[in-house]
Amino acid sequence: MKKIFTLITFAIVCLSLKAQDVQYSQFYAAPLYLNPALTGSSEMTRIGVNYRNQWPGLDQSFRSYSAYIDHYMFNANSGVGLIFNRSEQSMANLSISEIGATYAYRLRLGFRSFLRMGGQVSYVDRDANFGDMIFGSQIDDQTGAIGDFSGENLGQDIRHQFMDYSFGMLYHNENVWFGLSGHHLTQPNLSFVEGQSSELPLKLSAHGGVKFDLSGGTSKEFYNQKSGTRELTLAFNYKNQASFSQLDMGAQINIQPLILGVWYRGIPVSALEQPNHESIIALVGISLGSGLDIGYSHDFTISSLGNANTGGAHEISLRYSFLAGNAKGAGRKSSMPCFKY
Repeated sequence: MKKIFTLITFAIVCLSLKAQDVQYSQFYAAPLYLNPALTGSSEMTRIGVNYRNQWPGLDQSFRSYSAYIDHYMFNANSGVGLIFNRSEQSMANLSISEIGATYAYRLRLGFRSFLRMGGQVSYVDRDANFGDMIFGSQIDDQTGAIGDFSGENLGQDIRHQFMDYSFGMLYHNENVWFGLSGHHLTQPNLSFVEGQSSELPLKLSAHGGVKFDLSGGTSKEFYNQKSGTRELTLAFNYKNQASFSQLDMGAQINIQPLILGVWYRGIPVSALEQPNHESIIALVGISLGSGLDIGYSHDFTISSLGNANTGGAHEISLRYSFLAGNAKGAGRKSSMPCFKY
């Protein structure tokens, strides 16, 4: 029975992935993935990696990886970056790899307020081996036995490539930020079957927050970080893709060098459906004066799937920031109040 439950669960996930992108709980630790307008937002050179293991308690796995590098050019008020994303789903032997180039321009609106606008162009490769995949038509609903022939007209190992485009913008001052991003603007065809069309739906995201300084002005500079920093940040991220909607709300407290955070993921109020409570996310991070940031978070599943069945999700982020190249103008950096993770 557990095996059948697992197969059904992953069948649902497979169908959902047709319309949903990979998500990261530490989405501000994957800034280029969240919004191309965040390219160069640290106004330094930044290298980062992200890893997510979704539902490790099930027999099959779903893992995601992201790596990026971006650099800010003070003389052009611009950021440039490269991003690589990959996800792997063991049940269908499905992998999706993406490599993209991003660019963002920073426009000054006032003394300490800015608008950043950015875009991304990507090349995407989808690779699947359906030889080991089990379809519902193969399962005997009386005995649970699995037959040999599914009736599906799919090859053993097939690939599909396409180009993808994204755009975003973000307003911020020293304490508040709000951004909008749109991914898959041309809604490219995902279908592995020649002559068939299966569009990747447009994904829209709205994200923002506010930072409160709790240090009382006593912090001191220390290796480009602030010792004695005490900050509370409240933030949200709303996503919509086809019929799927999701809201993340959370808070982080920065007690340099320690960062602690908690998130809620779900739709707590809905006029059309029952509330959708998905998970509670706990985060701990270390932000070192050397420019290294390390974060770990765990998703505790609170939906009907249950945390005991799924094992939640584990996520790790690493990021290193430093000044490189011509840093003329670095003393006039515009402070971004965003979450660290």
